[in-house]
Amino acid sequence: MNMLAKCCAILLFALYTIQGYAHTSEQGFVLLLPTNVYIGAGVIAVAFTALVLAILPPRISVTILEKQTLFHLPKFSSFSRHTSLLSFIFMVGLLAVGLIGPHDPMKNILPLYIWTIWWIGFVCLQSILGNLWHWINPWTGVYSLIPCINTQQSISKKLLERTGVWPAVIIYILFSFFALADPAPEDPLRLAVVVAGYWIFTLTGMLFFGGNAWLQRCECFTVLLSQMAKLSAVSTDKKQVSIGIPGWQILSKPKANYSTAFFILTLLAIGSFDGLNDTFYWLDIIGVNPLIHPGRSAIVNQTIGGLLISVALLISAFALCVWCGVYLANHHRVDKVSFSESFTQLSASILPIAVAYHFAHFLTVFLVNYQYALSATTDPLNNGSDLLGLGRYYVTTGFLNTPSTVKVIWLTQASAVVAGHVLSVILAHSIAIRLWKHSHRALLSQLPLALFMILYTLLGLWLLAAPRGS
Repeated sequence: MNMLAKCCAILLFALYTIQGYAHTSEQGFVLLLPTNVYIGAGVIAVAFTALVLAILPPRISVTILEKQTLFHLPKFSSFSRHTSLLSFIFMVGLLAVGLIGPHDPMKNILPLYIWTIWWIGFVCLQSILGNLWHWINPWTGVYSLIPCINTQQSISKKLLERTGVWPAVIIYILFSFFALADPAPEDPLRLAVVVAGYWIFTLTGMLFFGGNAWLQRCECFTVLLSQMAKLSAVSTDKKQVSIGIPGWQILSKPKANYSTAFFILTLLAIGSFDGLNDTFYWLDIIGVNPLIHPGRSAIVNQTIGGLLISVALLISAFALCVWCGVYLANHHRVDKVSFSESFTQLSASILPIAVAYHFAHFLTVFLVNYQYALSATTDPLNNGSDLLGLGRYYVTTGFLNTPSTVKVIWLTQASAVVAGHVLSVILAHSIAIRLWKHSHRALLSQLPLALFMILYTLLGLWLLAAPRGS
């Protein structure tokens, strides 16, 4: 427990308020395009999808999400351990550069790789290509080399099994505090302390409670990426390669429980608040002049409060829509479906919206910062080296100043948001048919949730186009 206490102390120290650094990658950006037409078209597309699903025979809605098995895979029992060890070594190298490398976040590979390559790029890639995290998880390889006390783990594991993924929900919210409210989450030294502390904290939990048990219930990024992988069109589970339309795995995986449902909804709520957090609208609510921004350190409490309120509001709104749908479908019926069963299963249909907004919200940041990451990779210590042989390399942001390229970026963002909502409507309808086993009752149950998704499409597209002040 001494090690666990030290890890907590390190994390608390890292979260302690200091002078804030400017966020050079997320400056104010006003989208000078007539977005009303695009927003209206996106909302209509989602509404039209809900209408079409109401007309189609239920069999089509269910069979469209069925999988096809392509071929079986050979066993790679130890390969993931080796790739995990390589991932750990790479992480140690990033931490070393974070500690001794340049202090500028735009020149140090640690913040660029953590916040750009991993948090933006890899998370999106996970939802497209499947469970890549299984191969590069930086804990499992090291854990496999440590002799474990099986008796102690078996006792602790039984205690942990009762928690669901509630620990992951709490840890993810704490991570969001750091990412959104901390004055300097991109400061290399500060980030190195947090990453190292969290890695030690997680490994300690694995040693006490068992590797799989801790990762699947407490390690928020493993839980998050496992959910993201369900959206991939390709699956390699059970030593076989299967394929279907994106989201088919959500219907084939074990049913969610309350903790998993809350985790999924928390993902969407925090992602939405991240988009709202630096808009003129939010800054006006908290009394901040966007033209004279006081810095992140001056609004820590407002950011934390807004984040928690967003989580509470979204979960409450979703629960209310599900309850209304259950009431409509169960009214004067003997064979009723419970609210808890409907809430937990339908929550999985929110995943496409969360992933789509994650992609759309961070697209412009990624387009700029991956160039900084490439520049820092070729010269990690900022001493004039050129490891990649790029020669004189310049980071460009010119595509953000040209109407034609800005329009392409906006249409890509808007299309991703609309596609995510369309897929969510399809998934929710298919889940409802399986729950109620009757097309009329399934349709009634989906009316409030369809309205929720239509309005959320409007909100998501508005957030993308809203003027920003920081």
